[in-house]
Amino acid sequence: MTTNPPPLSSPDLLKGWYFFSPAAWRRYFDSLPREKPEESILLRVLVQLLVTVGIIATDIAAGTQMSLWAVPLSFVGGSWSWYRRYSRNVSVKFLLALGMLVAMGLFFQNIIAQLNDTRLVLAELLTQVQVLHTFDLPRRKDLGYSMVIGLILLGVAGTISQTMEFAPLLLIFLAIAIPTLIVDYRSQLKLHPPQFTPRSGRQLLPSYLSISRISLFLVVILASGLTLFAFMPRFPGYQLQTFPVSSPLNVDEARFQGVDQGITNPGYEVGDLGQEQGGNGGQVDSRSYYGFSSTINQNLRGELVPQEMMRVRSQAPGFWRVVAFDRYTGQGWQISRDRQILRIQRPGWTYRFFLSSIFTKAKTREVIQSYTAVSDLPNVIPALAHAREIFFPTLEVGLDPEGGIRSPLGLIDGFTYSVISDVAYRNQGELEQAGTKYPTGITRYYLQIPPAIAGEVKQKTEELLGRSPNPLTNPYQTALFLAQRLKQTYRIQPDLPFLKENEDLVTSFLRLEGGLPDHFATAYTMMLRSIGIPARLVAGFNTGEFNPFTGYYTVRNTDAFMMTEVYFPDYGWFTFNPLPGMELIPPGIEDTQTFSVLQQIWSWVAGWLPSPVTSLISLIWENIIRGITFIFGGIWAVIFGSWLGLLAGGVGAIALGFLGWLGWQRWRSISYALWLQKLPPMESIYQQMLYLQTQQGYPKPPAQTPLEYVQACAPNLSTDQTAIMEEISQAYVAWRYGSQTPNTQRLRLRLRELQKLQEKWRNITRIKVSG
Repeated sequence: MTTNPPPLSSPDLLKGWYFFSPAAWRRYFDSLPREKPEESILLRVLVQLLVTVGIIATDIAAGTQMSLWAVPLSFVGGSWSWYRRYSRNVSVKFLLALGMLVAMGLFFQNIIAQLNDTRLVLAELLTQVQVLHTFDLPRRKDLGYSMVIGLILLGVAGTISQTMEFAPLLLIFLAIAIPTLIVDYRSQLKLHPPQFTPRSGRQLLPSYLSISRISLFLVVILASGLTLFAFMPRFPGYQLQTFPVSSPLNVDEARFQGVDQGITNPGYEVGDLGQEQGGNGGQVDSRSYYGFSSTINQNLRGELVPQEMMRVRSQAPGFWRVVAFDRYTGQGWQISRDRQILRIQRPGWTYRFFLSSIFTKAKTREVIQSYTAVSDLPNVIPALAHAREIFFPTLEVGLDPEGGIRSPLGLIDGFTYSVISDVAYRNQGELEQAGTKYPTGITRYYLQIPPAIAGEVKQKTEELLGRSPNPLTNPYQTALFLAQRLKQTYRIQPDLPFLKENEDLVTSFLRLEGGLPDHFATAYTMMLRSIGIPARLVAGFNTGEFNPFTGYYTVRNTDAFMMTEVYFPDYGWFTFNPLPGMELIPPGIEDTQTFSVLQQIWSWVAGWLPSPVTSLISLIWENIIRGITFIFGGIWAVIFGSWLGLLAGGVGAIALGFLGWLGWQRWRSISYALWLQKLPPMESIYQQMLYLQTQQGYPKPPAQTPLEYVQACAPNLSTDQTAIMEEISQAYVAWRYGSQTPNTQRLRLRLRELQKLQEKWRNITRIKVSG
C-alpha cells in the first residue's frame, strides 16, 4: 500500500538533496495554501477598461503609440488569467519575472537619456508592468493594483497634456471608475452579481449599476470637482519643478557653423523687405512676426493671420522676451553687435546650459518655464528676462550682448525646452533712488540717436513732460509719465501710408500724433534717449491666453509686439509699454494666478451682466470687505492699545472659546439625533453601533467593509460585544446589499445590550487603571 509523502516545509528544502529535487519543489508548491481567485467577470472587464483608458490617455498626451500593442496584449492577458485562475501557473510566473527584468533594464536605459523629465519614462514602465501583470490576475487585490496603475497613467497624461484633448478621456475614465468601485466593494462583501442573460428575460445590468444611478453619481462628482477646481488656490511655489527637453529631430550635436550666428526668421529670407534697414515699404509675412530678426524694417504694412505658435508653462506670467535692438536706423532697428555672440557649450551628459547671472540690487525670484513650439519659429529662444539656466537639446547656444538667446537651428514644431530665470521685483521706491551714474558701456550704445532728429525729438519730449502736474525728479518718474502721456495723446493709425525714402519714422510719428502699434515703442525709446535716459527696443510675445485646465499659456503670433527697456544704474533693465490699450507695466512676478479660474468665471459672468448690476455687485463686495476690515481693525486697536485692553481681550477670548465649544457640542448632538431620525431603521441601528465604537476609540475606516471592521475590533472587545456587533453587521449587509428585511425590534434590544456591556467594560477598565 502506497501513501503520499508528507508535504515539505521551506526549511526542509534546504536540507540535503531536497534542494536539487524537482519533485520536492513540486510537493512544496502543492502544499502551499491556495488563494481564492476573483470570480466576478464584470469586475475584471471594468478594470481592463480603466487601464485601457489610462494607456490611451498617455498616448494622446505624449504623442506615443504604446496602445497599439499594450491594449491588445492586456485583453489577451486578462482572458488568460481568467481561464487559468485556478492553476498555479508556475512556469508562466517565471516568464513574467524575466519580462519584469527586461522592462526594468529598458527603464534604466531610457531614464538616463531623459533625466530632465522622467514622467513619460515612468509611464512606459508602468504600461509594460501592467501588460505583464494582466497574465497573473487571480485575486481581487491584483485587480486593485491594476486600477491604481490605470489611475497613475491617467495622472501622468494629465501632467503631460497641453490641450483639452485629455478632457474626454478623463470623463470616460470617471464614468468607468464609478461602477468599477461599486462592483469591487460588493466583491469585498462577497456579493457577486448574478449572471444575467437575455434569455432569462431579466435586465442585463443589476439595479445598483443602472444607467440613471451611474449618471447621477457622475453629475454630482463632476459638479463637486469643478466647484473645488474653481475655488482651489494655485500657488506657484507648489508647482512641479520639471525641466522637459525634446526635439522631433536628433539635434544633440547641433552647433553654430563658423561665423554664421545670426538670426534666421522663416518668414523673412535674406534680401526680403523685412531684413532691410529701411527706405522701402513692403508687406509683412502673414504668419511670421517681422521683429524677430537682426535687422528690422518698420516701414511695412499688413496684418498677421492668427496662428498658435507655442505653449508655455510658467510659475509666473510675463513677457516672453525674444530679441532686443540698440541701433536705430531711421525706419527700423539693428543689433549693432550681432556677430559678438558668446557661444556656450553644454556637457554631453546633460541638456543644461549655464548662462550669465544677473547683477542687480533688486530682489529677484526664480521662475521656471517650459516652452513647446507648435509652429516653426526663428532661431532665437523666447524666455523671461534674465535667464540664468536653460535646458536645450542642441550642443551649443549663443548669448548676444542684448540678452537674447540663440539656437544653432530654428525652433520647429514639437521643440520643447525649459528655462530658469532670475526675475527682478519692480520696486518703484528703489528705482526712483537709482540715480543717473550710467556706465560707459551703457551710454555708448543706448543713447544713440541720429543728430538730424535729436533736437526735434527732445523738444517734443520736453513739451510732453512739461504737462506733468508734479515735478519729475528722477528718470523712473520721467519714464513712467512719458509712457502715460504717449498712451493718452497719440493714437494707433492702422491705415498709415508708407514712409518716403528719406523720411524718419520717429519725427513722422510725432508730427502725425500716432502710427502703427510697434511705432509707439520706437518713438518712446528715442524720446527717452533724447533726454539722456538709456533705453532700447525689445521684441517678444505677450503672456498669451491662460488655460486653467491645462496650466499652459497659449501664445499666438498676434501676441508678438514691441516694448521699451529702460536702464537704471545698479538695478538693470525694466520694461515700459507705451502702447494704448495695454498695461503700462507688463505682467510680472507680482501678478499671481492664485484664483485665476474664479477670476475668469467672474469676468465671463460680468460680461453678460449689465454694467449697473456689475457695479452694484462690486460695490456690495467692497463694502463687505471694508466692514470686515473696520470691525477687526477696531477690535485689534482696543485689545492692543493698552495692558487693560489686552487682559480684557484675553479673558473675552477664553470665554468665547468655551461658549463656542459648548454650543458646538450641543449642536452636534442635536444634528446627530435629527440625522438618525431621517435614516431607515436598519441604517440607524448600524450607525449607532459605529458611534458607540468610535467613542471607545475604534472608528471605522472608510475602506473597511462592515464584517472586516468587526474582525478588526474583536481583539479589543469581549466575546459578547463581538457577537452583538457581528449580528448587527450581518443584518445590515443582508439588508443593504441582499434586500432582506431585518428584525429591527430584536436588533434594537441587542444594541441596548451592547451599550450596557460597553459601560460595564468601561467601568472595569477604570477600576484596573485606578488600582
